[in-house]
Amino acid sequence: MRAYDIILKKRNGKELATAEIEFLIGEYTAGRLPDYQLAAWAMAVFFTGMSKRETADLTMAMADSGDRIDLSPIQGVKVDKHSTGGVGDTTTLVLAPLVAAAGVPVAKMSGRGLGHTGGTIDKLEAIPGFNTSLSLEEFIANVNHRQVAVAGQTSNLAPADKQLYALRDVTATVDSISLIASSIMSKKIAAGAEKIVLDVKVGSGAFMKTYEQAVKLAESMVEIGRQVNRQTVAVLSNMDQPLGQAVGNALEVKEAVKTLYGEGPEDLIKLCLTLGAQMLKVAGMVETESEGREQLKEVLNSGAALRKFKDLIAAQGGNSSVVDDLTLLPAAKKQIELKAQKEGYIAGIDAEEVGLAAMSLGAGRETKDDIIDPSVGVVLQAKVGDQVNYGDTLATLHINDDANLMAVKEQLQSAYTITDEQSDKSKLIYKIIE
Repeated sequence: MRAYDIILKKRNGKELATAEIEFLIGEYTAGRLPDYQLAAWAMAVFFTGMSKRETADLTMAMADSGDRIDLSPIQGVKVDKHSTGGVGDTTTLVLAPLVAAAGVPVAKMSGRGLGHTGGTIDKLEAIPGFNTSLSLEEFIANVNHRQVAVAGQTSNLAPADKQLYALRDVTATVDSISLIASSIMSKKIAAGAEKIVLDVKVGSGAFMKTYEQAVKLAESMVEIGRQVNRQTVAVLSNMDQPLGQAVGNALEVKEAVKTLYGEGPEDLIKLCLTLGAQMLKVAGMVETESEGREQLKEVLNSGAALRKFKDLIAAQGGNSSVVDDLTLLPAAKKQIELKAQKEGYIAGIDAEEVGLAAMSLGAGRETKDDIIDPSVGVVLQAKVGDQVNYGDTLATLHINDDANLMAVKEQLQSAYTITDEQSDKSKLIYKIIE
C-alpha cells in the first residue's frame, strides 16, 4: 500500500477503504509518512469530502492512535458532554455537579483555552489548590465515590488528531466538516464515553459562524456516533453574544457558584438545563426532555448540585470554602467600567471581540505556552435586548495593569451595537439533533 495511490484516489473523489484510512493515520502517527503527503490528502478531503463510513473510519483510526481509556470500572452509564467552544461558556462547571447530583456519573476530560475561547481546565485551576492532573485510578475512584470528576486530557489521547490538526492549521484545511467532526469525536471515543451530548455553538464567538455550517457539523458528529455505536445528541446553541455575563477564569467560577445557588444568568441556566436534560435522557434516567428539566430544577433548588460542586472541589484538592466565600478566589487589582456612548437598546454583542478583549487582558492565551492570569476578565452588565442610557455601564473590566486598557476599551465599545429600536432577545437554543 502506498500513500501516493491513496492521495490520488481521494483527489479523484473516490471512496477510500477502511484499510487505506488506517494505513495513512497509522503511518503518519508513527512518523513514517511526511507532512507534505498527509497535507496533500487533507486538501483532497477538503475539496472532495468524505462519506459517512469514511468519516467514521477516520474517527476510529485517530481514536486508536494512542491511549484508549477504559471507563468500564465506573458504575452506571457514562455520559460525556462536549462544547465546540465559545466565550463565557461556563456550562461544565454547572452541568457536571448538576447532572451528577441527579444520579448520572460524569467522568469529564476537558481541555485548556486557546484564542478567544476559554477552557474548563483553566477555569477550575482558578480555584486554589484544584488538581486537574488526576491518574486514571484517581479519576475512576472519584467518579465511583462521588459521581463526578473533571480532569485534563492525557497527552497520548488521540495523538493522530493533534498531529493532523496542527497540519490542517497551517495548510488552510481546518474548515472541512468531515475533518472537524472526526477530530472532536475521536477524542470523545478515546476518552471512553458511552453516550455523548454535544453543545454545538453557532455565531460570532463560535468556530461555526453560520447556522447552516453548524447543522452540517452536528449532523456529521451524530452520524459518526451512530456508525460507531455511541448514542450522540447535538444541541445547537447561540454564541453571537457571550453566554452568561462573566468572561475570565475566576470570574466564571464565581458565576458558576452563583448559578448553583440559583442566582445565575438566565441564558446559562437555560442552556445547562437543556444539556443536562439530554444527558439524563441518553442515560435512561428520564424519557423526555421536559421530565429531565424538572428533575434538574429540583436538584438545583434543593442545593444538592451546589453541595456536589463543593464535594468535587474538595476531592480534587481544591479549597471548597470558595463556594461559601467567593473572595477566596483570585481577584484583579482594579475594576474599570465601560460606559455607553449613546442611549438606546443593545442589538448585538460580538462574542469573538469580547473574548479577544479578555485575552488581551491576560484571561486567555494566544499560543499554548502562554501563561494566563486567572483573576482578570470582563463582566457584561448589559446584554442583547437591554435598554441603556448615555453613561450607563455596559461592562466592567477586571485588570491588573493598564498596558492594553485603551485598546481593550475601544475593542469592547465596538463589540456593542446600540440601536434606537428594541430588538427581540436572541434565541438561545436553535435545534436538537438526535
